[in-house]
Amino acid sequence: MRSRQITMMGTAALVACALTTTTSIEAADFPVLRGSQIEDAPPAPDYISWSGFYFGGGAGVSSTKFEPGGEGLQKLARFSFRNTVLGNEIDMGGLVNELPSKRDSGAQYFGFAGYNFLFGDAVLGIEADYTRSNHSYLLTDYIARRFVDSTGTVNDFSLSTRQGAELLDYATARIRMGWAYGRIMPFATLGAAVGRFNTVSTIVATNDLTQANPVTGGVFQGPAAGYPLAVGETKRNVYGFGLTAGLGVDMALTENLFLRAEYQLVRFADVEGTTTTVNTGRVAAGLKF
Repeated sequence: MRSRQITMMGTAALVACALTTTTSIEAADFPVLRGSQIEDAPPAPDYISWSGFYFGGGAGVSSTKFEPGGEGLQKLARFSFRNTVLGNEIDMGGLVNELPSKRDSGAQYFGFAGYNFLFGDAVLGIEADYTRSNHSYLLTDYIARRFVDSTGTVNDFSLSTRQGAELLDYATARIRMGWAYGRIMPFATLGAAVGRFNTVSTIVATNDLTQANPVTGGVFQGPAAGYPLAVGETKRNVYGFGLTAGLGVDMALTENLFLRAEYQLVRFADVEGTTTTVNTGRVAAGLKF
């Protein structure tokens, strides 16, 4: 009887030992119970949402290139001697010199607003900005010639030319394409621009005659009738249109505040004889919602 009890107690001890060993093995393989697994977990990603409305402002340095075309002044020169013997025998437009390009540079100030749409990490948006410029150029020239026309009249004539433009301000509307890398978003832009200009394109023509009277034999010396003559005009608030492109990067400081560095190119088509190109490097700060 005693031998049977000992045998039953030994069997129970073996079963208990087996259950304990199995439980320990399972516990060792269960990751929740391993403190090092939780401590070594990667940190949460530094995520910033670039979607939504934003606005801001900043400053930049611009180099503006003005390219005057001679065609406008050539037309004015021909017009200033229209319906005259001198104008019929000389191409006055051909006397107008080709005008060199001119540059102006300085600080500019601007404001912007836009809206971003987020597609995964891709950012597609629309943006408009307004820039105050006040860059300008002015070129003057003077041409004087003596010519004896087919009637024997001596013509001492001259052309005083003025051509210039001032870019007062401009605005752009652009599509913006970017890619979000956490707090950094590089982007490219493409769109249209409209600028406001003051322009001048004028010629003052003179013609002093030395002319013999075939009947009396007397000699007339003095200005031709209608001269000196001013043609062309000075215009204010003339609008020009063009295209714009750019590259830049936005950097988020907080969920709502970001900084921007950007290069922008704007090129305006001919405005009263002048083509204008603006290159700008600029920095800005903005708020997004």
